[in-house]
Amino acid sequence: MIPIHYSAEVATARASGAPIVALESTIITHGMPFPQNVETARLVEADVREAGAVPATIAVIEGTLHVGLEAAQLDALGQAQNVAKLSRADMAACIATGGTGATTVAATMIAAHLAGIHVFATGGIGGVHRGAEDSFDISADLHELAQTPVTVVAAGAKAILDLPKTFEVLETLGVPVIAYGQDQLPAFWSATSDMAAPLRMDTATDIASAQKMRTAMGLSGGQLVTNPIPQAAQIPADELQPIIDQALQEAQVQGISAKAVTPFLLGRIFELTEGRSLTANIALVRNNARLAAQIASAMVN
Repeated sequence: MIPIHYSAEVATARASGAPIVALESTIITHGMPFPQNVETARLVEADVREAGAVPATIAVIEGTLHVGLEAAQLDALGQAQNVAKLSRADMAACIATGGTGATTVAATMIAAHLAGIHVFATGGIGGVHRGAEDSFDISADLHELAQTPVTVVAAGAKAILDLPKTFEVLETLGVPVIAYGQDQLPAFWSATSDMAAPLRMDTATDIASAQKMRTAMGLSGGQLVTNPIPQAAQIPADELQPIIDQALQEAQVQGISAKAVTPFLLGRIFELTEGRSLTANIALVRNNARLAAQIASAMVN
C-alpha cells in the first residue's frame, strides 16, 4: 500500500466532495528563504480558500506522502535542511526508504492524481533548458503533463528556459496549452511574449469542461493553463532578458548542471533584479492559486 496521509481539512473536503487544489512544496524548500517561504505558502493556501476551494500542499515526510499539511508540518518543512527535490524518477524511492522530500510539478501531479485531485496550481513549469540540444536537459514535467490527468495552472514555463522548444515538445506530446484571457503565451515574470497561444479560454468553466471532455474521450494526460502574471507585478521581457542571459552565462562558467541549474538561476536573477523577481514570483503564484480554485469549483459542478 502507498502510505498517504490527508490533512484534516483535505480529508473533510474529500468526504464532502468539495473542490480541492493541489500545491507543490519545492517552492517552500527550494524557492525562498525562511520565513518568507512559509509566509508565502500560507498566503497561497488562503487565496485558494478565499476563492472557494481547499488547498492541499503536498510533500513526502519521513516516508509518508502528505496531501495537505498541518500548520506545524508546514513550519517544520520550511526550516528543514537537505530536503530532497522529488520528481517522477525518485519519488517512490524516497517514500520506500522513509525519506523526506518536496514535490516538483511532476511529483505533485502524481500525488494529486493518486488523491483524486484534478487541479494543481504552481508558479511555472519546467521545460527544455537552453542548450538542451547538447545537454539533453529536459524537465520531466513535460512528459508528466502528457500522461497524468491533472489540469496545471502556471504562469507559463519558467523564463530561464528555451520557451519555443518547451512549447514545441508539449505540442509533440499532445498536451493542450491554454492561455487564459489572452492570445499570447505568458512568459512567467512577463505577462506576454511573442509566442501565440495554441488555445485561448476566457472562463474557468470552459477549462474544466475541456478536461472533462478529455477524460470522456479516453485521452491521457492533463492540460497546461498559462495564466499571465498581473500587469502591476510583471517584469517586462525586454528588461528581463539581459539579466537571464547574464545568469545563464555565469552558470555555464561555474559548471552548474542538472537539478542545480534552476535554483542557481532563480537565485542569481533575484540578486540581479534586487528582489523584484521574488516579488513577481509571489504575485504570480497567488494569481494562479485563485484561478485554480475557480477551475476546481467548476470541475465539481
